[in-house]
Amino acid sequence: MRFDVITLFPELFAPHQTSGVTRRAYESGAIELALWPLREYADDAYRRVDDRPFGGGPGMVMLAGPLQRALAAVRAARGGDRMPLVHFTPTGRPLTQALVQEFAQGRGAVLLCARYEGVDQRFIDAHVDLEISLGDYVLSGGELPALVLLDAVARLQPGVLSEPSPLADSFSDGLLEGPHYSRPETLDTAAGPLSVPKVLLSGHHGDIARWRREQALRITAQRRPDLIAKARAEGRLDAADEAYLRTLRL
Repeated sequence: MRFDVITLFPELFAPHQTSGVTRRAYESGAIELALWPLREYADDAYRRVDDRPFGGGPGMVMLAGPLQRALAAVRAARGGDRMPLVHFTPTGRPLTQALVQEFAQGRGAVLLCARYEGVDQRFIDAHVDLEISLGDYVLSGGELPALVLLDAVARLQPGVLSEPSPLADSFSDGLLEGPHYSRPETLDTAAGPLSVPKVLLSGHHGDIARWRREQALRITAQRRPDLIAKARAEGRLDAADEAYLRTLRL
């Protein structure tokens, strides 16, 4: 799959391609990343890509002209292959694991990394296919959200993680992921020694699987009861799950 990124700061994307496990997705060719510096598509000597908003108000607005020329260059480079154009904005659709999985199984997208106060709405109306939000807060630009999406998609590509890992991620089955433990079996802390739960040392795979399921149910019920309600409505909780949830008395 291929992602084309329209950005004022292409240098921010280099570390993601060369660091950590996600680099495997780029080295294997599972993901191709093309960066399009927006100022190269300005049409004046100052390489201007923004101007004051009509009607007054704070901040600057990204001009439609440079964005349209950059997008046209992307489309031409892709041979007319029209991938969806994604705009990152607080007013967009929340980024969820389900949406990440859709991208991970697709052919890619064009990612618009906006800056300043916003983008000329006419460009959005004419060209944007999907708007995505990371959450109820505001960032200085779309580069970090684009990197988040790329990271989430890259780790789902074959060969990037050990095979079962993505299946156990939080949200993959609608629940939050439970706790993890490693060596040593007993850890000395200021509050006293803390030991690994005995079930994890038992070697009984069925008991371990049930314990992990219950921990996922517990932490989800405590921190995101809305996810429990959704899982229940979708029929993804069995009788054993419901019996365990009743013992929590939340």
